[in-house]
Amino acid sequence: MTKLLRPAPLPPERSGRLRPVNRPGPGAPVGALSRLRLLAWPLYFLALLWYLRAYGLPYANDVVFCWLIGALLAAAVHSGHGPRGFLLVLRDWVPVMAAVWTYSLLRGYGAHTPWAPHWRPQLRADELLGFGETWTVRLQYGLYTPGSPRWYDYAAVTVYLSHFFVVFVVLAVLWRRRHDRFRRLLTCYLALTFAGFATYLLYPADPPWLTAQEGNMPALTRVVSDVLTQSGLPRAGSIFENGSRFANDVAAMPSLHSAYPAMLLFFFWPTATRRMRVLLVAYPLAMAFTLVYGAEHFIVDIFAGWAYAAAVVYGLRWLRERRQARLRAAVPGVLAEAGVPAGSGAPAAPGTPGAGAGRADWAGDRQAREARRVPASDEVGDAGGG
Repeated sequence: MTKLLRPAPLPPERSGRLRPVNRPGPGAPVGALSRLRLLAWPLYFLALLWYLRAYGLPYANDVVFCWLIGALLAAAVHSGHGPRGFLLVLRDWVPVMAAVWTYSLLRGYGAHTPWAPHWRPQLRADELLGFGETWTVRLQYGLYTPGSPRWYDYAAVTVYLSHFFVVFVVLAVLWRRRHDRFRRLLTCYLALTFAGFATYLLYPADPPWLTAQEGNMPALTRVVSDVLTQSGLPRAGSIFENGSRFANDVAAMPSLHSAYPAMLLFFFWPTATRRMRVLLVAYPLAMAFTLVYGAEHFIVDIFAGWAYAAAVVYGLRWLRERRQARLRAAVPGVLAEAGVPAGSGAPAAPGTPGAGAGRADWAGDRQAREARRVPASDEVGDAGGG
């Protein structure tokens, strides 16, 4: 974890990143503060172990965020960045935490829409895909034994619970190593989350387990909740309890549990290695199996989540590339206004005068300086990523 949160060297123009600090030379004395910063990670992990022992694994978004912010603050202290590191962490992550908490609160209010939840269209579509019987019923009656969980039941629990922290961990790693991609993935995450919330308001939908409870399907078990309860983790199982102000049992269409893994797939696919692409494909498929097997979502809910993820990732990428194309098209006109000859070209690096233009002209013309920050064609889309 400490290796992942170690900042990678980037060009100085990248903003929002922790800059390297001046380290003492090999023979320089090491002060007390330098020794104390080495305790940042040990103290963090001791606090985390105490929390896990006292309260169990954290699944609420706000709690997960607090521990991630703590990890980033520990990394800032360990790296010796001091107050500036603290400010950068709080600047970028507290607004994210506020946005996700707001969504959680609104999601609970979304359970009280004036129109009745839908279940028949999803059920009929799943019966069509299952040739007369839903795959949820087929899988549970063929694989699950209440009271005797198998190894794949525990695997399903692990995959299901990863929904609560995987995206945030990936965001934390990108924040330290690729801040530009952190902003892009965060934009995708927030857009996808609130698009799902808007759909929950317009189209409240029952999940399979609730449809079965109402007598519209054969009896089903919420596998993840059942396995967690039998495993002696009542705190973990409590995330399935009704009555919470954040609970919304009719927020099934689209499935954000399936949408977030698909978002990671579409976002990282262009620049991922072959081994990483295997993981990127396996994660959404494993989540889809878990959701259907565990009676958490209909198959069409999962398809809708994948479609939402594709629309958000590729739509935002298209908008960004279109904006960058307009900026590049505007460069010749801005350079002409700045007095730069047509064939002179833009300067090679920020802060250096262009060919055929005087240093004073470039220093005094703000428009020309802004034009020189327009990304080159090979930088569009971050080499195809996110």
